[in-house]
Amino acid sequence: MLQTLLLLAHIVIALALIVLVLLQHGKGADVGAAFGSGASSTVFGARGASSFLSRLTGGLAAGFFITSLSLAYFATQVSQPASVVEQIPVEQTKPALPQESQGPADVPQVPPAK
Repeated sequence: MLQTLLLLAHIVIALALIVLVLLQHGKGADVGAAFGSGASSTVFGARGASSFLSRLTGGLAAGFFITSLSLAYFATQVSQPASVVEQIPVEQTKPALPQESQGPADVPQVPPAK
């Protein structure tokens, strides 16, 4: 149950990280804002959006690494058998070979050499 929730959180973080990386501007986009292209009238200010998005991206990246390591830890844990049948050793589940003392077989037997 915990592993399923962790996997779901991992997928949501990965998708959010992809969206945030695609939303961010490159380094060259800041040059236009420096010469008064109107970026200072945004909600976060001239540099506020880039620092906010980069901090959010860093936080999501840290969450992605933590969920990755947690999922790797859970994958290496040995689980107990789920049923009684899985607890039976493999040697006991093999069928016994037919012997001469068990009676006639479907295939004719070769008589022993004298």
